Amino acid sequence: MESISNQEVIAMPRIGDLAPSFNAVTTQGPISFPEDYTGSWTILFSHPADFTPVCTSEFMTFASMDEQFSNANCKLVGLSVDGLYSHIAWLRTIKEKIEYRGMKNVEVKFPLIEDITMEVARKYGMIQPGESNTKAVRAVFFVDPKGVIRAIIYYPLSLGRNFDELYRALIAMQTADAFSVATPADWRPGDEVIVPPAGSCGAAKERMESKEEMHCYDWFFCTKKLSKEEVLKKVLKSF
Repeated sequence: MESISNQEVIAMPRIGDLAPSFNAVTTQGPISFPEDYTGSWTILFSHPADFTPVCTSEFMTFASMDEQFSNANCKLVGLSVDGLYSHIAWLRTIKEKIEYRGMKNVEVKFPLIEDITMEVARKYGMIQPGESNTKAVRAVFFVDPKGVIRAIIYYPLSLGRNFDELYRALIAMQTADAFSVATPADWRPGDEVIVPPAGSCGAAKERMESKEEMHCYDWFFCTKKLSKEEVLKKVLKSF
């Protein structure tokens, strides 16, 4: 029998799983996740450490986009393995001292989880020993209103996240749900969307002859127009 490696096994929830539940202390008070967020989308994201430059740039960007995400029925929840008092001091420093890319006096109003035991980080596979045994990598979990994980994105410690892409992915998933479609590469609101495959050439022919306006590249690849206004009216609280 082969011996079992002593390397730590990283448990990670998968797309389609219910988000693992936890209770935590945060800068905005205690939370129960994902139960407290039922009915809204949530982005749960981790960062390696307080008082670090890449994380500071990211938190300022997230905070500056907080209302934009909120308008898309999405709440933000941050996490690092630092303690609560470190979190509070760091966020105060950001607000009072840091000016970056036109952002200043930035107040982080979404909760930042204290996770000094790494319990939550380990539960979500945010500790990657190849990167660090003591810091969470830059993980992003998109959780839908039913508490189901819909997308997961991981970044190494050295790479700051692309926030346009995080917002684009959120809107694309909401659009897919609302209109029963898929979104092609680089899709943005106003671009054509992909309709489900017809299943056969005959069914595709019937669809193409129907009144629905579509463009079929072949039986398995059809798109249709979906205006930016239709999308944003459906997925945003105010437009």
